[in-house]
Amino acid sequence: MKFLVLTFCLFSSLCFSQEEDAWVYLKDKPTSNTYLNSPLLMLSQHSLDRRTAQGISLDLKDVPVESSYVNTISQSNGITVLAKSKWLNALHVRGTITDINLVASLSIVDSVQFKDNSLNKGIGKKASDKFSIEKTLEAQLNYGQTENQTTMLSGDFLHDLGYLGTGYKIAILDAGFKGVETFTSFGRLHDANLSNGEILGGYDYVNRNSDYYGDTGNTHGLSVLSTIGAFIDHQFIGTAPNAEFYLYVTEDVGSETPLEESLWVEAAEAADSIGVDIINTSLGYTTYDDSSYSYSYSDMDGATTFISRGAEIASSRGMLLVTSAGNEGSSSWKYISAPADAPSVLSVGAVDANEIIASFSSFGPTADNRVKPEVLAQGRNVYVINSAGNVSLSNGTSFSGPIMAGMSACLWQAFPNKTASEIKDLIVQSSDRFQNPSDQYGYGIPDFQSIYESLDVEHQKKQIIKIYPNPVTDKLHITLAKNHDYKEVHIFNVLGQLIAVKNISSSDNIIDMEGMDNGVYVLELVSGTNSHSVKILKR
Repeated sequence: MKFLVLTFCLFSSLCFSQEEDAWVYLKDKPTSNTYLNSPLLMLSQHSLDRRTAQGISLDLKDVPVESSYVNTISQSNGITVLAKSKWLNALHVRGTITDINLVASLSIVDSVQFKDNSLNKGIGKKASDKFSIEKTLEAQLNYGQTENQTTMLSGDFLHDLGYLGTGYKIAILDAGFKGVETFTSFGRLHDANLSNGEILGGYDYVNRNSDYYGDTGNTHGLSVLSTIGAFIDHQFIGTAPNAEFYLYVTEDVGSETPLEESLWVEAAEAADSIGVDIINTSLGYTTYDDSSYSYSYSDMDGATTFISRGAEIASSRGMLLVTSAGNEGSSSWKYISAPADAPSVLSVGAVDANEIIASFSSFGPTADNRVKPEVLAQGRNVYVINSAGNVSLSNGTSFSGPIMAGMSACLWQAFPNKTASEIKDLIVQSSDRFQNPSDQYGYGIPDFQSIYESLDVEHQKKQIIKIYPNPVTDKLHITLAKNHDYKEVHIFNVLGQLIAVKNISSSDNIIDMEGMDNGVYVLELVSGTNSHSVKILKR
């Protein structure tokens, strides 16, 4: 009997000394009023403008995690804070089961969720739902080897009209970008000329430093970026070569752990705060080095995994999230991964140049029976820039996803008054299998020309005036429709303050906005008691 007791104690000691990963959900945000009353303390003006343009209000999720709470938990015995999320009001911690359970007893803590789900059984609390999901180039481009990747989607139609993603910010969350800073194929992104695209910044969350070009041992992010932003005339042109980019390293190539989910959410929060429009993710999570942390297919419901919950909140902030479906179609798993299972995310599978599904492209539906992936783009034998800076062939939904993200930026540029969710819906509804989706094809291959033409007809029918370009950088042109006699233009800023008045006529119809700050403005045409208002985005 003594032997049995001793054995149990030894086993118990070993078990409880092993370090585990867990998410600690905090009870509240006591300084929230300070931030909500002064939003520039937590978000950039560009981010606020993006919300205003889409009618999205600020809420508690935008408020940073309470710093005193972070300090209290980081100073707890045996606890290391590895990441934090304001959207989920959570800290990713590592420590022994005993030490983490002691943190759970703190008055500032709402609940604790161990990554090893078996440790959560019987603890009586689940993660609080308080912070859970809230349900100019030449006219004709010579694409060279990347032609099919763009023309399959009729993306060349938008490009020929001058829509190249100009002014739209895309964040790429990936593994490594070494070479982007030196290879000539990315030269346009380093020339300090925003009109032809630019890399605006980034961060390495894995190594916690600002050297996002550092050698991580993997250049997957470089190849992903190339399908959107690289440019070699007559050889290689990405789908949104004039877009602006932020590069975030969130994937640790040396291991596969739940921390990568938390780092992804941190990066997405940073992207939101600086005003990013589109987030591209060519990463997916199902299986971890520690099998007790791995997910099952039933977890692919868009509401279970930490990363998918974060992705849903990211979408609710007015950003478009484009995510690769995964490359498990030929494996025993075969299904999509997280965060591709998130409802608001545009998930992208892969086809070859002949529009035949790639065998590796992961299947839907989600565990709760939603169509995923929604759409397809070329991902087999797709041209990318490789680690040597050369054009080469590669495979994976890792590339069909960013190809789609780039075209999404071009479409949004063409119709800047659309919301992120509207852009997503338009893309899905244009797909060739929209009336008859399947588990692996989803709704099929989108047609960006048909989207533009249908919207342009609708736009012309409703339009009282024609205003271009919108977004505008300097000169705004106004053409009045027949039978309208507007005489004045009033310009209001986002606070509703009148900042300019101009008389207009058919011969004097240009407004100089070059000296105005970037942001959202309301243009009001006035004639007597009649008026007509249009939102203008100044970049």
